[in-house]
Amino acid sequence: MKEFYMPQMDKLLEQFPEINNGASESRFKGVRFFKETQHIPRKPMVYDPGICIVIQGYKIGYLGGKTFRYDANNYLVTMVTIPFECETFASPEEPLLGLYIDIDMPQLQDLIGRIGLQANMGTTGEKTLPRGIGPATMDADMSDAVYRLIKALQSETDSQVLCPGLVREILYRTLFSTQAPVLYSLAMYSGTFSKVAHILKIMQSDYAKKLDVDHLADKAYMSVSAFHRAFKEITSDSPMQYLKKIRLTKARDLIVQESMKAYIAADKVGYESASQFSREFKRHFGQSPAEMIR
Repeated sequence: MKEFYMPQMDKLLEQFPEINNGASESRFKGVRFFKETQHIPRKPMVYDPGICIVIQGYKIGYLGGKTFRYDANNYLVTMVTIPFECETFASPEEPLLGLYIDIDMPQLQDLIGRIGLQANMGTTGEKTLPRGIGPATMDADMSDAVYRLIKALQSETDSQVLCPGLVREILYRTLFSTQAPVLYSLAMYSGTFSKVAHILKIMQSDYAKKLDVDHLADKAYMSVSAFHRAFKEITSDSPMQYLKKIRLTKARDLIVQESMKAYIAADKVGYESASQFSREFKRHFGQSPAEMIR
């Protein structure tokens, strides 16, 4: 069935004139299309919690010395907001095409309650914490649901009537994938993974404030050493490395999308030194703010 649906999905996506290079909003909130027509070398990215489904082309993710590929046979599940590096493989003749579906936490909790997943999860994920991002195999059921979602997105009426149920079905399918234990821990606020996920949300909203490891560990009700170890297992970064990547990404968005001066963006994301910001920006992105704007 996978071979039957996948070739049709790229044809379906070609019928959406609103899909341009980069990300494009669909008719249904929480679902975005993406397209790239050329190879993009390895570069820093930040993914929010969601399901990334590649229809054509592929991407290679790099995190903590390991790599993972997501393509037509493997979709990517991101459980927490996480910085990593990504390389995109595409061409004008065969562009990268796909869609990104936000994970709705209340809906995830409801699904877990309805299917009684708790009994099957046990204490998975406590001895060795999983990464906050990972691939899962695209099986026939998931492929079928994605196909029907794309088809529904062609019509405004179908989008509003059918898409809520189809997005819910896709989320349901992920609960039978290799990422199910992590999704369960996240949704049920159970265990160490959930504690760290809670801190990641705080860091996402308070990134411009002065944050230190002692304060964050206290918020997680963990010792500093246990918190630091768990944080790095999940994100592959120390808390302060993670915070720096989030700040730099937020600053890049302000500079590129809002044409903000670099020193103003640096101040807005919590940097006290503009020169330090410039050095770290270039080290992280491989370009200075001025080079990136050009």
